[in-house]
Amino acid sequence: MSDKSPDPGGSDETTRGTITESGNVLTQETDKSAENSVEFKVIFNKQKYDVNFPLDSTASQLKAHVQSLTGVPAAMQKLMYKGLIKDDMTLKDLKITKGAKVMVVGSTLNDVLSVSAPSKKEIQEEAAASTESKQPLCQQKLHKKVLEKHGKPDDAMPGIKNVREPLPSFPLSGMYNKAGGKVRLTFKLEQDQLWIGTKDRTDKIPMNSIKTIVSEALDGHEEYHMMGIQLGPTEASRYWVYWVPAQFVEAIKDAVLGKWQYF
Repeated sequence: MSDKSPDPGGSDETTRGTITESGNVLTQETDKSAENSVEFKVIFNKQKYDVNFPLDSTASQLKAHVQSLTGVPAAMQKLMYKGLIKDDMTLKDLKITKGAKVMVVGSTLNDVLSVSAPSKKEIQEEAAASTESKQPLCQQKLHKKVLEKHGKPDDAMPGIKNVREPLPSFPLSGMYNKAGGKVRLTFKLEQDQLWIGTKDRTDKIPMNSIKTIVSEALDGHEEYHMMGIQLGPTEASRYWVYWVPAQFVEAIKDAVLGKWQYF
């Protein structure tokens, strides 16, 4: 029997075996782990991340890894490689090769908050108002300034006070945020997401990441509320929405905070 040994100039595969005293290979195994994964780059906000990921992993699993790299929640990501990637597609399905570039489109929670983020002075005013008095939210200097500046939206949905209705099947619109930008709220209960849409973007917020929701009727317009959706651990992370129809306020809270509605 002739001796056999791995060919150093042959395959890239790693060959392992049990060698006898005579040098013969009794068993031989091929390590194909390198063939089962692929090295590529993930690009987000002009930053590049080197990733080595199994080819049989799905885009949904990749999103979870991307979240750890970029801070963008998986539910708020869109992955692009020769078009939009569907969550159930594997890297093998996508034919991602070594050195390929996968683009990430999405927003961190900080990005969402920055859309209507108050200045340091406004934060101090809001904190002072909440600790020094019990005056209505809409009468506090910070919110009063916003309401007086922008007034009631021309396209505000009809509001009804002292009435509780389930969430409609269509998005709630005709509202604005602290920056005066028009806001649309879409409740994707089957995906456990709240979509906050503006003219320029739609942010998909996992409902389980929302800490609490506060609301209060607008003085003189009790058929509408102002609502603070707390996206982070502190009150400073509240995303404020004005002119929310009063009849939907409790249904919004119940849906987002986990109390499902059955009507």
